[in-house]
Amino acid sequence: MFNSSLDRKLWRDLLGLRGQVLAIALIVACGISSLIMIQSTHASLALTKSIYYDSYRFAHVFAQMKRAPETLASQIAEIPGVAQTQTRIVVDVTLDIPNFDEPVIGRLISIPQERVPILNDLYIRKGRYIESERGDEVLVSEAFAEAHQLDLGDSIGAVINSRWQQLRIVGIALSPEYVYEVRGEGSLFPDHKRFGVIWMGRKALATAFDLDDAFNNVTLRLMPGVFEEDVIERLDQLLERYGSLGAYGRKNQLSNKVFSNDIDQLKVSGTMMPCLFLAIAAFLLNFVISRLVGTQREQIAVLKALGYSNIAIGGHYLKLVLSIVSWGTVIGIVGGFWLGSGYSHVYTEIFRLPILHYEARTDLAIAVICISVGAACLGGFGSVRKAISLPPAEAMRPEPPAKFRPSIIERLSIGRFLSPGGRIICRNLERKSVQAGFSILGIAIAIALLVVGRYFEDALAYLIDFQFNIVQRQDITIIFNEPRPNRVRYEITHFPGVLSAEPFRTVPVNLMFEHHKRQGMAITGIDPAGRLQHLVDRNLYPVNLPTDGVVLTTKLAQILGVIPGENLTVEVLEGSHAVHQVAVMGLVDELMGFNVYMDIYALNRLMEEGQTVSGVYAAIDLNASNQLYSYLKKIPDVSNVFLREASIESFQESMGKNMQVATKVLLVFATIITVSVVYNAAQISLSERQRELASLRIIGFTRAEIAFILLGEQGIITLVAIPLGLVLGSGLAALMSVGYDSELYRLPLIVTKANYTFAIMVVVAAAISCGLIVQRQLNRLNLIAVLKTRE
Repeated sequence: MFNSSLDRKLWRDLLGLRGQVLAIALIVACGISSLIMIQSTHASLALTKSIYYDSYRFAHVFAQMKRAPETLASQIAEIPGVAQTQTRIVVDVTLDIPNFDEPVIGRLISIPQERVPILNDLYIRKGRYIESERGDEVLVSEAFAEAHQLDLGDSIGAVINSRWQQLRIVGIALSPEYVYEVRGEGSLFPDHKRFGVIWMGRKALATAFDLDDAFNNVTLRLMPGVFEEDVIERLDQLLERYGSLGAYGRKNQLSNKVFSNDIDQLKVSGTMMPCLFLAIAAFLLNFVISRLVGTQREQIAVLKALGYSNIAIGGHYLKLVLSIVSWGTVIGIVGGFWLGSGYSHVYTEIFRLPILHYEARTDLAIAVICISVGAACLGGFGSVRKAISLPPAEAMRPEPPAKFRPSIIERLSIGRFLSPGGRIICRNLERKSVQAGFSILGIAIAIALLVVGRYFEDALAYLIDFQFNIVQRQDITIIFNEPRPNRVRYEITHFPGVLSAEPFRTVPVNLMFEHHKRQGMAITGIDPAGRLQHLVDRNLYPVNLPTDGVVLTTKLAQILGVIPGENLTVEVLEGSHAVHQVAVMGLVDELMGFNVYMDIYALNRLMEEGQTVSGVYAAIDLNASNQLYSYLKKIPDVSNVFLREASIESFQESMGKNMQVATKVLLVFATIITVSVVYNAAQISLSERQRELASLRIIGFTRAEIAFILLGEQGIITLVAIPLGLVLGSGLAALMSVGYDSELYRLPLIVTKANYTFAIMVVVAAAISCGLIVQRQLNRLNLIAVLKTRE
């Protein structure tokens, strides 16, 4: 198995095939690197999440209410299965940040006056904990501090219970409750410039909002093995009379939901692309080794005649395959762990993790080695079997020439319109149709990978345009801290810079249909004559709101299993907590979040209230926006302000950051694979046809003419592969769009002309570059050596 003579031959073969060996090794390295990068990132984030949540006691159950007495805490603690209870005060207020004109919302969360272990505990990145006797001291979230360049000792203004108060920053902190720092209330993406979390002493916050001996938020940590649903049901019963909006579990907590969803998607995407890369490597290995066996028939015969066994010869060629793969495996493992470490740190920046447990896991490296060896053996098995099956006497003879028969173009009398070189190209493609087919398939798959690499950019661009230019046309959304009379919409039109305003009413609900239930949802009532919140179907046709019943986003209807015409059970989480049967009257398509829409007047009737609004959508004069922002800061009734441009910016920053890294890596890998596939196809074709091309040179064909024959054949293969590759790429993009179909966002199947153009340009550039290399080799062709007759 390790004969020194065969080993020397192995090194000579590797040296002679160095270009193709490098190309295949790079493909293997791309597959292994992508596999290790994504799988190690997934494992590291999952481990980090588990350690962080446990170390800082991330709660299992959350509930918000209007006001509950502190004496209720003991009853909550007595619910079977509750291990720890934490009552808090949580209030959103308007902030005044130096040198920032736009409205900023701060979420004030109470913490004990003295530092003790609490649920959702704080990791203080910088500074110290508050002092009990200083009511103005606060800790702020790291992302918010960085966005506004706030530091220890800086002060920020806040409207606390209708009065301005200065808050002094003494610490910068992180919390497992806000690894993904987002407001909620329709905001799905972080906007660190306009929203931040601030932790303040319980005593000072209770005094400011008249909540002494009371709380408006509670979190629970459960004992192992306890059914979360049972605890939530008991908690809802206790809190119902205190204006609770309904308790929910950790899986429905927005920060955790987004974090967990991203980790899950990593696991899915970490399988598909690496498998494609390794499949291409196996295909090329089979192709290269098959060609090598064909050119070494006499050597195999001599080896057998000298007494080498089939096992020894088969082992030699198997070692050739494994040698090629081993280089790619080493490069892939080293590169994969390096990329994985960098990619994991990108996630720690997005999700604000104070720790990262990244591990270059040995078991993952071993698994990858097994996969690569398996792919190598699969790719080389047929060739090795062919090598050891040749009888010596047969192998000593050259391969019999192909039988001559008229080709299709000659039978169709088309050949007379072609030059001799053109006829040779067509005949060879027809007679070696299987090889040509494999070459076409290899190049097509490479093109498909390029299409998928650019797909994410196209999908994100379309998602932003669809959601923020077609559906959400308002420049600004203003939300009140309590429902207001409808006349407020007319008052807002007199605010500086406001061109038009449309009211909306938001009612928190739980939705049920048969055995399906969605907690923490909201029905949004909008003006049916409004133009700022635009409802469309999948064909972008407008959807008119019915005078009664609700309209659901398609994804939500799919999860609930409901279709238009059926009734939803709606449990209102506001007021008397009434339960209604509401008909589903239609579906709309949106690419972000879940929404339930209703005619605002029908929603007012359902709630048995007058014409009440929760906020307004507004179109504004952007030239007067700073005046409007300054005006809104002074209105205590405004709890939240969403700016469309800010939403786009935060979406691009939060979603684009990790996707850009992954997309760039994928594009680099896809480009390497494309060049490698095209190069191998050209080199194999040259290797197989050296004798034929040399013969043509002897009988009078010029160098340009034989280059035309060889490169023309490769050109036809590439041209045929391009449309097939574009179709395959669209199919892979469709698979990726299915994988990125989550509650937070859905990536549409959008492949633009620019994407196709990019893929075509890369493969054409690769084909031209490889063609120039092959032409140079043709010019150096040793006619005498090639034409030696093998007897």
